Amino acid sequence: MVPITVIRVANTNRPAPPVPPPLAPLIDAHTHLDACGATDAASTTAIVDRAASAGVGHVVTVADDLAAAQWAVQAAQWDPRVYAAVALHPTRANALDDKAKAELEHLATDPRVVAIGETGLDYFWPGKLDGCADIETQIEGFRWHIDLAKRVRKPLMIHNREADHDLLTVLLDEGAPDTVIFHCFSSDATMAQACVAEGYVLSFSGTVSFKNAHELREAAKLVPDDQILVETDAPYLTPHPYRGAPNESYCLPYTVRALAEVRDQDPGELAEITTANARRLYRIR
Repeated sequence: MVPITVIRVANTNRPAPPVPPPLAPLIDAHTHLDACGATDAASTTAIVDRAASAGVGHVVTVADDLAAAQWAVQAAQWDPRVYAAVALHPTRANALDDKAKAELEHLATDPRVVAIGETGLDYFWPGKLDGCADIETQIEGFRWHIDLAKRVRKPLMIHNREADHDLLTVLLDEGAPDTVIFHCFSSDATMAQACVAEGYVLSFSGTVSFKNAHELREAAKLVPDDQILVETDAPYLTPHPYRGAPNESYCLPYTVRALAEVRDQDPGELAEITTANARRLYRIR
């Protein structure tokens, strides 16, 4: 594969958070290494080395467009601690033409690809973001990704923004894959209960550490141990008290400790639980 440089680095003037005390074992279930500044094998390994220093042994780097999907698969070849997820973000569903579908189908079969994502529905950006796919196009793209996940028998990684009802409806209508992961779960307790009842997995990011995220923190209490993951969504959603600073996989222990406090669990126990879940769901050895 020809080297691809994907530049989507988060803009911030705040200094990076310090490396937290290690909490192991951990797996970052959703990050964007390209947006964190990784462009080649050396810079990818540097990011993963920093993660390892905080106890994060593996990361799943996630695509939001076709170039990022190609890059993610390449990055997963560079370092054995990196795995990939491929899809077109719902706001980019208008780029899901026949050529893109063929390439995603090819990439999805790579053994280093552990999920189809991130896909789903985003009702926040249409009308606000130039070139954003409209809702009808997003739904069509979501249906296609659901089918792809079922065909390749890999988890479906969902992006959901202000689309709870329609997203659950499409999953019910299409028939969900065996494993559905709601990345960066951000809804309330009612949505959490609905997802748990369907057997879906909820992944929590740094937002669960935000003191004003009352509904999300209540939702986090309701998720069974075998249906929970942790992630950074780096370089975004840096956990408290470093909100607004650049995020990276090494910051994951901050989120795990905050989530453990919300759920009244021991952080080390929660780290072991979420890591076992990630290994099982993503088939990571």
